[in-house]
Amino acid sequence: MLGDVLRSRPAGLAEALALVDGLDDALVHGLARLDEVRAAALEALAAACSATPLGDRVAEAIGKIVAGTVTDEHLAALAGARAALLGAAHDALLAEVDGALGRAREPWSAAAVPADPGHLLAGARSWLRELALAGWRGVDHEVAAGAAPTVQALVAAPAARRLAVLLDGFAAELRAAAPVATLERIPVRRWADLWSRALLLSQDGCPAYPAAPARGRLLILGVDLHEHPTVFRAQAHALLETPGGGVRLVRTSVAAAKVDTISGPSAWRMLAAFPILRTALAERRAVEVSGMALTPGGDLIWEESRATAGEPADPFATARVRLGAATAAAAPPLDRHPAALAEPVLLEGCPAGAASFDLGGSTVAVDLDRLPAAGPLTPALVAASTACLGLLRWDAGRWAVQPLAVQAVVRKKPVAVHTGDWALGPTEARAAKAEAAAGTAVDVLRERAGRLLRK
Repeated sequence: MLGDVLRSRPAGLAEALALVDGLDDALVHGLARLDEVRAAALEALAAACSATPLGDRVAEAIGKIVAGTVTDEHLAALAGARAALLGAAHDALLAEVDGALGRAREPWSAAAVPADPGHLLAGARSWLRELALAGWRGVDHEVAAGAAPTVQALVAAPAARRLAVLLDGFAAELRAAAPVATLERIPVRRWADLWSRALLLSQDGCPAYPAAPARGRLLILGVDLHEHPTVFRAQAHALLETPGGGVRLVRTSVAAAKVDTISGPSAWRMLAAFPILRTALAERRAVEVSGMALTPGGDLIWEESRATAGEPADPFATARVRLGAATAAAAPPLDRHPAALAEPVLLEGCPAGAASFDLGGSTVAVDLDRLPAAGPLTPALVAASTACLGLLRWDAGRWAVQPLAVQAVVRKKPVAVHTGDWALGPTEARAAKAEAAAGTAVDVLRERAGRLLRK
């Protein structure tokens, strides 16, 4: 049944994404110079929203924008319409996958608490409005640098730090690409995603959703490693067994800043502040947690002081016994986007090929580009696998599986390989030798940073 769902597409998905593409194309060229084709695309978006609670606001905003008047309120309505369409696409895709997997999911019922970063949000909206008017092709170094004063002010306000990080990263991408008019290819969907998300987060009274304390036994299924030139992040997908007997799907993440010369297995050294989580990943152990904050969206805010390493727990055995009965959390409103889908799945009895799994009459692609350099998992191991723990993702108009762990037969011996196996250092001789040399550079950089801070 999963194969049938992954092969099919929800009704209306293509039409919804086409409306988003029309708006994104208008943002490429700029709202200050709309031609007839792009004005028609915006009017089609307004028509699609006409029967929704956003209908009147979107129609008024698009009418004004086409007529040449662009205000913060109009842009907020535009971003809201775009988020609503992508949210509907996310929900439709996820509902089909939940049905195929038999996965229960909690309804979204979190009570919102308005954030209050004060007057700082106006500066963010001003820069985002300038971007929308100029369009991506109109972005030069001066426009891209315009976010700097706003980011600096927002970073100082804890309630606005999420927006500050988003704007900082977005501005950095634009600066690196400026002048954008000279680019052969523009990341249209990505920049529109960043722009619309930032615009919604910069609205006065944008809601926050408080976390609640959680305790129980954390059984890690696998870890997704994200490496950026200046950041290394490990996001573990796990099951939380609660005292009442329930099982919940959760995520927990830790991250650290780094320099771009630190990469591959040596990046794990940057997470030295999290020995319990690293040990749990490398030795495949359960973790007892007590009082850690759990958000309504299923994110467990990791605190080493509230964690205790437990007994060994095989992730494949955990998935076979407990994953099917686990309840998943609903996505927070702003996280409802097809690109944010990452559903843990266990594939067994599905023959693997060089770049796909056979689900019995249909295939699902393997996202080999997401295999991390900081772990031992390789395309060859995936192709030889007899079982795979991974994340089901929607990307580029198709479903794909990102492997987090595989069971395979290597030289006539069964092996299990996980992306977190090197959390305490590589276990493969050649990788260990390379990591030892890179580790020297990490130690030198730490020592020099310490000297600078002491001065």
